[in-house]
Amino acid sequence: MNLMRLLAVARKEFLHVLRDPTSLGLALAIPAMLLVLFGYALRMDVENVPLAVLDHSRTRRSRDFLALYESSRYFSLTRRARTYREVEDALDTGEAVLALVVPADFESRIARGRDCEVQAIVDGSEPNIAGLALAYAQATAATESVRLAERALARRGVRVPSPPLELATRVWFNPDLESKDFIVPGLVALVMMVVGALLTSLTVAREWERGTMEQLISTPVSARELIAGKLIPYFVVGSLDVVIAVAMGSLVFGVPIRGSVFLVFAYTSVFLVGALALGFVVSVVTRSQLLANQLAFITTLLPTFLLSGFAFPISNMPGPVRLATYLVPARYLVFAMRAIYAKGLGLGALALELVLLSAFAIAMLTLAMGRFVKRLS
Repeated sequence: MNLMRLLAVARKEFLHVLRDPTSLGLALAIPAMLLVLFGYALRMDVENVPLAVLDHSRTRRSRDFLALYESSRYFSLTRRARTYREVEDALDTGEAVLALVVPADFESRIARGRDCEVQAIVDGSEPNIAGLALAYAQATAATESVRLAERALARRGVRVPSPPLELATRVWFNPDLESKDFIVPGLVALVMMVVGALLTSLTVAREWERGTMEQLISTPVSARELIAGKLIPYFVVGSLDVVIAVAMGSLVFGVPIRGSVFLVFAYTSVFLVGALALGFVVSVVTRSQLLANQLAFITTLLPTFLLSGFAFPISNMPGPVRLATYLVPARYLVFAMRAIYAKGLGLGALALELVLLSAFAIAMLTLAMGRFVKRLS
C-alpha cells in the first residue's frame, strides 16, 4: 500500500466533505438529534399514570385512602367519576389507564375490622404500562392494609409482631433506577451504527452516478488504497460524533462514566470502523445514492434498535430471535457501553466484546475489498 496515493485519496475525500457543509452539518447534528429524541422520548419509567376514581362511600376514610394514590408520583388524577358509566368513558377514551372504585360500605367494614374489596380496573391495551400500574396500585393498597391491621391490633392492646422475614434491598450501579442511565450508553451504539453506515453509504455510489469512477479506475491507486483513503475522512467525522454523543450524555443527561473514558472511545472506534466499512459495502453493491441510503438505514437502525438489547431485553425474546441477536454487532457494543458507564468494568471483563467487535470490523473491511475488486474487474 502506497502511503502517498492513500493520502491523496483521503485528501480528495476530505475536500469533498468540506465542500458540502450541509451534509457535514447533518452528519454532526444527527447524533445530537438522536440523543435528544431518544433520551427524552424513550423512557422506561412509568409515572403519572392517568387515574380515575369512583368513591361510592364518600367518607373521610375513603377520601384518605384515595389520597394515597392522588399524592403518589406514580399516579395523576384525571377524573373524579360520579357514576360507573363515567369510569367506562374515561377508560374508553384513554383519559384514564387505571380506575379505582370504592364500595359504599368501605368505612363501616374497615371500622368493624372486616375485609373490604376496592375494585381496580386497568386498561390492558398497553400491557407494560398496565402491569406496572397494577403493581403500583397493589403495593399502595398492601401498605395501607398493613397499617390498618397494625392500628386495629394496637387498639386491642396487642403488640404488633415484627415481620418474620424482611427483604433488605440494595440497588447497585443505578441506585435511583433512572432509565436514562440505561438508555444513554446504548444510544452511543445506536448513533455510531446509523451514522457510520450513512456516512459511507454514498461514497462509491456517488462516484458511479457522477461518472468519476472510471477516472479512479484508470489511476494506479489500488483497491485497498482507495477504500482506506475514502474511509479515513469519515472516520474522523464519526469520531467527532462519538465525542458529541459522549459529551451530551454526561453534560445534558447527567449520566456518569464510572469506567475508563479511553475504553469508551476505544470500543466505539473499533465499532465505527466496521460500521463505515458496512456502509461502503452497501455503496458498492447498490451504485445508487438513493438506494444506498435506504438500504444502509434498514440494515443498521432496525437491527440495532430491535435486536441489540438497546430497547428490548434479549432474554425475553423467543429462542430463534435470541440466536439471531448474536449476528448483530451492536449487541456487543451496547453491552460494553453499559458495563463501562454503569459498572466501571475494564478491559479484562470486556475482552470478548472487543474481540467480537474487531472481528466485525475485519469482516466488513474484507468484504468491502472483495466486493470492490469485483466491481473493478
